[in-house]
Amino acid sequence: MKTLVEKINRTLSWHSLNALSERVIHRTVTIQQIPAPTFFEGQRAAFIAETFRQLGLENVDVDDRYNVYGCLAGKARERPAVMLSAHSDTVFPLETDLKTRRENGRIYGPGLGDNSLGVAALIGLAEFLKNERIQPACDVWFIIPSREEGLGDLGGMKQAYERMADKVGAVINVEGLALGHIYHGGIAVRRLHITAHGRGGHSWLHYGRSSAIHGIIQLGAYILGLTPPQKPRTTFNIGMIEGGQGINVIATEAGMWLDLRSEQSEALAALEAEVHQGIKQLTREDLQFKVEVVGDRPAGEIAIDHPLVQGAIHALAMVGLKAGLETGSTDANIPLASGCPAVTIGITRGGNAHRLDEYIETEPVIDGMRQLILLTVATARYLTDFVPM
Repeated sequence: MKTLVEKINRTLSWHSLNALSERVIHRTVTIQQIPAPTFFEGQRAAFIAETFRQLGLENVDVDDRYNVYGCLAGKARERPAVMLSAHSDTVFPLETDLKTRRENGRIYGPGLGDNSLGVAALIGLAEFLKNERIQPACDVWFIIPSREEGLGDLGGMKQAYERMADKVGAVINVEGLALGHIYHGGIAVRRLHITAHGRGGHSWLHYGRSSAIHGIIQLGAYILGLTPPQKPRTTFNIGMIEGGQGINVIATEAGMWLDLRSEQSEALAALEAEVHQGIKQLTREDLQFKVEVVGDRPAGEIAIDHPLVQGAIHALAMVGLKAGLETGSTDANIPLASGCPAVTIGITRGGNAHRLDEYIETEPVIDGMRQLILLTVATARYLTDFVPM
């Protein structure tokens, strides 16, 4: 892939890249201004679909989960396609103030980098290939999945990949703020909503009865006493606690939201089993627990020497960046878990993701776009010339 990337870098004309990058930045803000909380991506999906149609992509569609699809026809349409993806949803509620400001080479605004820029970059890539009259070696599918964040549980990508799996030979997933990093492995994630239920009562008259809040606190203390392995890296987090009716009321119901992660599915399963063991120890006649799985992200990875990873490394080298190799939880988990090669790359640097003062740096966008273009065109050529049918 190194030779392939270098050859494509020499062959393509880059004279329009500055103007393209400016349009990508402008479109990032346009997209960011359309609210798209997880499960409420419809308005943003409609905008993206119309943009795909204006660019002349084929088979443009929006499914019932607000996933957006569009295809740029390749030369060898019978070959496995490249699938590009960038999620459309954000963590911010509908009522969030989405105003932006520019300052010292940065643009500030909630959801700009995660992931309005990723979506804008895919639109910019399609625009570049169209304007430069570059027909990729195989079909390139532009997919904008919904439901990546939080309790969305990668639900958009799960449905989109199921629809596309028999057409796709490789996936390039884009996250706006990850420039310089290549995610080649997806970690396993389990998210549990654990609720405790008791008889309840008056804090003085019925003192001694089991409290659902006390039960959740005891379970939390038990979990905090666990020591997950460092290799494979395994973590837990109690993200939210809820419950109770009043300060002088023995709680009848309380709950916690627990996030469990690991580089290996087996280690994750072992940690979850320890949590269930704690629940078993605390359960009694007047204190019962219920566990609901609210997130299940499968694990998968490709080796560092895989051609797709090597292509991503050399695409970054062409813009003077040394790649940092990472594992994480992204939409790429889904194809990776199914055995399809996938990487996640970024478009710029920035910070404060998931905060109201999130920001992107504008200057690196040109490098991010160049590496995305190089990797996409090279991957299409690799799938056509080097991958057997």
